[in-house]
Amino acid sequence: MNQKINQAVILAGGYGTRLKPFTDTNPKPMFPIENKPFLEYIIEQIKSFEIDNILILLGYKPEKIMSYFQDGSKWNINITYSITPVEYETGLRIKEAKDLMENKFLLLYCDNYCPVDFKVLEDFYQKNDALLQFTAYKNSDNYTNSNLKIADDGLVEVYDKKRIEPNLQGVDIGYAIVDKSVLSLIPDENCNFEAVAYPELVKQKKLYAYVTEHRYYSIGSWERIELTKAFFKPKKFIFLDRDGTLNKRPPKACYIEKPDEFIWLEGAKEAIKLLNNENYNILHITNHPGIARGNLTEDMMHKIHNKMNNDLEEIDAHIKDIYYCPHNWDENCECRKPKPGMFYQAQKDYSLDLSKCIMIGDDERDIEAGTAAGCKCILIDEKYTLLDAIKSIIGDNKKCI
Repeated sequence: MNQKINQAVILAGGYGTRLKPFTDTNPKPMFPIENKPFLEYIIEQIKSFEIDNILILLGYKPEKIMSYFQDGSKWNINITYSITPVEYETGLRIKEAKDLMENKFLLLYCDNYCPVDFKVLEDFYQKNDALLQFTAYKNSDNYTNSNLKIADDGLVEVYDKKRIEPNLQGVDIGYAIVDKSVLSLIPDENCNFEAVAYPELVKQKKLYAYVTEHRYYSIGSWERIELTKAFFKPKKFIFLDRDGTLNKRPPKACYIEKPDEFIWLEGAKEAIKLLNNENYNILHITNHPGIARGNLTEDMMHKIHNKMNNDLEEIDAHIKDIYYCPHNWDENCECRKPKPGMFYQAQKDYSLDLSKCIMIGDDERDIEAGTAAGCKCILIDEKYTLLDAIKSIIGDNKKCI
């Protein structure tokens, strides 16, 4: 019988020297984002995972964190603390608190945030043979320096904390499901947990990674702060498919090849106008295999989209941006729906939390792609149109106010 993870352990004891001068007088996880400490976002996320207990491992200026979060009752969660000398590295800090840890727990860093689906993490963990499974950012955009080599099944083949081996791809970002037996790998002296435990788990073939393409956000350095602020800034984004959602779908294996063939579906322009009025940003996500097959050029595609945008301007409406895949179905690209590549590109461009975005389309491939990216998805058809869906979304939002 699988054991439910009901404890999260947060590493939050370091000096945070890269965040000076803020950390001259404050612990790093108390850095304010949108008028609340970064650590509060992590605690709210843990609560959304339906985890009831949090253990925070403290060292540097612990009183400031403890006085703010206290016992966690404000968030309807139980928070306890372990305080060790600030000089302790993560290994000794974890080992000193082992008696407070459950047999399996979720281990997080206090300075990283990624909108992971915890149910997916748990399911992946149950399918593999891991003693420790962390979450890894794929890092295909070279957002940071990689420190991993990961097999297709998630088995970590190389963990290089110094990041000097060639052909590394991916970086661990925390959100690790840990079997408590792993703590036996920590020696008695002061040490870094990952540096001592992860290489040994690699040798045992017991270290796995759940890989995400959703960018993570950090307060680990000043270079990342502005992106992190942009990520947490409140915003509303909706992704819309094109053919069959906005305009009449051409016959199977045929394409819209010139502007006058783009014919709006009834109510589609009105739906976009309603979204604009409610301050939604609209991103258009569409496959265009006709480009690869020679049915139209990219120049002609842009003319078609210019026609679409000009029609919207006539009613004072607009679409914020357009993402398209020009590849054929057999090119195995990462952007063609049902793959989620275009969603991840938009996520990076606009610092989105895809778990708070909506995808609307008329094809199962739209829903599959949006679901893979972590979006809420709505399938429409001739009976339940785009306008119906938008009215429902706006109505639901107003009920919540």
